[in-house]
Amino acid sequence: MSDNLTPEPKDPSPTGHTRTPADEPGWERAALERIALAAITEQRAARRWKIFFRFLFLVILLLAVWAAISFSGDRVAITGRHTAMIALDGEISADTNANAEDINAALQSAFDDSGTAGVILRCNSPGGSPVQAGIIYNEIRRLRAKYPAIPLYVVVGDMCASGGYYAAAAADKIFVDKASIVGSIGVLMDSFGFTGLMDKLGIQRRLHTSGENKAFFDPFSPETAKMDEHAQVILDQIHAQFIDAVRQGRGKRLHETPDMFSGLFWTGQKSVELGLADGFGDPDYVARDLFKAPDIVDYTVKESITDRVARKFGAAVGNGAVHAMALGAKLNLR
Repeated sequence: MSDNLTPEPKDPSPTGHTRTPADEPGWERAALERIALAAITEQRAARRWKIFFRFLFLVILLLAVWAAISFSGDRVAITGRHTAMIALDGEISADTNANAEDINAALQSAFDDSGTAGVILRCNSPGGSPVQAGIIYNEIRRLRAKYPAIPLYVVVGDMCASGGYYAAAAADKIFVDKASIVGSIGVLMDSFGFTGLMDKLGIQRRLHTSGENKAFFDPFSPETAKMDEHAQVILDQIHAQFIDAVRQGRGKRLHETPDMFSGLFWTGQKSVELGLADGFGDPDYVARDLFKAPDIVDYTVKESITDRVARKFGAAVGNGAVHAMALGAKLNLR
């Protein structure tokens, strides 16, 4: 028998069995502490999620209330006889708040309301797109013919010029402040030419077109007499349309002078003398004393949050694409 026998292991415990956690003193307390700690951790996580969802619900609720107040405006508070008001503020353009689609939608809503005693178009605009101004002008005349019992008066703030006056001329009456700026019945097309600068810098313009007039008013190419003549024809045609609209809208009240359609503008006081406006007054005066409906309800289309975000983030891309494809000149009533 060999002397190198491995000795048998001794029992780890006097009783002869393997020790377990249950054999350790105080194991029950340690287990309970671990269970309690796990329960507390789970409760804290559940509490955090509960707080988060409550906060999220509160934010959604506040946004809903804000949207209801912002977009419905005074219509929630006033349901009886009232004066409807629409704001025409800023440059008239398809990509601004003063666009024909929103203005006309607000006008339609105002005339459709059975409680509307009269409509005020509050104008504070230097002008803008002749197309947008013409669309508003035509819609005002259509609504006046459809609802002859509901008067539409324009009330001018600081300015009602060019395209702003184009739209305003369709109203039943125009009221101004003595210091308002009114008129500027004319058309302009503005652009820049960089050919001289390019020559000094040694830059050569390489432009390929199909159609001899495709590069009309390209700011990096020399202007020709043909371009200038053609542009003047366009300006004269639109100017004639503008003049016809003013004459049709103002009728015999207009006291024409040689300068009336030259692009000049006047104070509100002078505009009344010329027949470009009918009198002096603000929205409260018109609503209270003329319409006999002192409660004013704002029907102006409010920009939604989605539209605002889309305009902020998409305007640069959209405008860049439009400007890249557009002519070098921009046509405006202002």
